[in-house]
Amino acid sequence: MPGFELVGEEERKAVNDLFDDGGVLFAHGFENMRSGRYHVREFEKQFANYLGVKYAQAVSSGTAALKVALVALGVKRGDEVITQSFTFVAVAEAIVDVGAKPVFVNIDETLNMDPNELEAAITDRTAAIIPVHMLGVSVEQDKIHKIAKKYKLPVLDDACESLGADWGNEKLGAQADIATWSFDGGKTITAGEGGMITTNNKELYLYAKEYHNHGHMNNPNFPRGRDTHKIHGFNYRMTETQAVIAKVQLGKLDYIVKKNKQNYSILESEIASLKGVRLRKIPDKSKSLCDTLIIQLDNKEMANKLVNIMKDKGFGTKNVPDAIQWHFAKYWDHMLHRIELSKNELEDSLKKSSKILECCVAFPIMVKTLESEMHLQSKIIREIIESL
Repeated sequence: MPGFELVGEEERKAVNDLFDDGGVLFAHGFENMRSGRYHVREFEKQFANYLGVKYAQAVSSGTAALKVALVALGVKRGDEVITQSFTFVAVAEAIVDVGAKPVFVNIDETLNMDPNELEAAITDRTAAIIPVHMLGVSVEQDKIHKIAKKYKLPVLDDACESLGADWGNEKLGAQADIATWSFDGGKTITAGEGGMITTNNKELYLYAKEYHNHGHMNNPNFPRGRDTHKIHGFNYRMTETQAVIAKVQLGKLDYIVKKNKQNYSILESEIASLKGVRLRKIPDKSKSLCDTLIIQLDNKEMANKLVNIMKDKGFGTKNVPDAIQWHFAKYWDHMLHRIELSKNELEDSLKKSSKILECCVAFPIMVKTLESEMHLQSKIIREIIESL
């Protein structure tokens, strides 16, 4: 599942080396102290190369990445941004924070944005679309991008939960106008916190680069204290400490994905054929990260019973249902004034999503779980389901 499982001596050594090499923790300046090393910049280049995109801009968190990307796209007060109902609260927070209105469309059996609802939600106020690749699986990108192109709307991917997944022969996230990533404690790779913005659009990249750093243009003709500027910005910088850890973790990413897929396949093979169990639908071109296996049962009573028995036996779930309040817009009544709906109207608009999610259970796939342990877990989970 996440990179925290593999945090160890390599990350410790990287931090120690940073201190031994001058101890500069800030991403810019201090040229005479840092031995020529700029770790945030190195991480950005490595990350862009991994994804196969031109530009990557590191920031302080995945949430910051979303906000900076929205600002770079020119989203402003009074605009609407369409996203999906099953996401993470950070998406709505970023939209609200730039003064725009979040518009939620329902999910389909992929547990991601329903393309059939997307087009109906577009208005003359719509400024951007944020599909969210939830729990390792891509949205129906071809359908969504076709609609976005029809209405000349930019696509901002939230790929924070799906680093390591693929779309066709490309890395997931390389297809959007701009994409965002997270390196918090529960993500595929972690630096404790941190985020990234990626794009092939130089104009978007430069805006994000300047905005996240108080408007600094990093003009090579001037020292930092006399740097030029053309826009106002804010501080969403990544530190060198985060970057050295993230670089080590990035080197472990292929191994993480490999182990995810091995352990996922064991659990899938054990429970996929059980009566009353439906696996999450995965789009044809989506090659999942496989860090989470999600099943849908016949009704919410069965799902609740499964979760309760699993809990008694020491098994947890991932986001569904244990953290659903933070991942489903139905519960975000603290933002109703910005969503511009009443609580009843919001809940009514998301009934389709509720019906799907309340029957789902998500099993986390852990990297360090041995094959023998996976078979035992699978056997126990299968026996529980068969007893329902």
